[in-house]
Amino acid sequence: MGSSEDKYRTFLHQEQEKNTKWRFGAPPNYDVVNKLFEEGRTKKWPPGSLEEQVQTLVKNWEMEVFHKVDVNQYRSLDPQKYTFSLNGRNAMTLEEKKKLGGGYNALLQTSMPQELRVYDPNEETADSSHNIFTTTFPRGFALEILRVYSGPPVIIYKFRHWGFMEGPFKGHAPTGQKVELFGIAIFTLDEASKIVKVEFFYDPAELLGGLLKGPAIDASGEDAISSCPVLRNTG
Repeated sequence: MGSSEDKYRTFLHQEQEKNTKWRFGAPPNYDVVNKLFEEGRTKKWPPGSLEEQVQTLVKNWEMEVFHKVDVNQYRSLDPQKYTFSLNGRNAMTLEEKKKLGGGYNALLQTSMPQELRVYDPNEETADSSHNIFTTTFPRGFALEILRVYSGPPVIIYKFRHWGFMEGPFKGHAPTGQKVELFGIAIFTLDEASKIVKVEFFYDPAELLGGLLKGPAIDASGEDAISSCPVLRNTG
């Protein structure tokens, strides 16, 4: 289980989480990705700063939507009002996001023709997408806030996501190289400081392109790794 608390995610081990239904049966362990974050971040925000508060909010949001089964147990967002959109597409409700498979599927929507999609959100479930990326990034996919342009209630920030491709991806061998993704997000909060609207703007190809550099391999070994319960919980 690792440490009994997570210094970057306040909605993970508090008293209120005692009855939380977790996707994999237990709270996720972020020790590995926290180490990656601390070793690779380019900014270290002072405690209590706006940037640190935004970083905590975003990490709590990401953890809840990936790992909490019951939307009514989300504390970072209002499940009734919440909408999500990527690159100006029509906003989706939580229910619509769930139909798409949740997880990485909403974050990797694409307008490319089906035959050209290296990763097709329509073909993946929440669990299969989670397995794919925790296999590809065994040390996790870290997030840092690079800049906050405006504070609540409409938070606009620039972010960086990065990880090391140390596992296979869709039949491509691991390269061991760092894969990075940069973008802008807008989080709108209500009067109770709950997230009601999330808008992301970035190029998914920036992430996927870095995962296709390795030579093609037999994908059967990939399935064995992706079923590993330890990797599945690194988030």
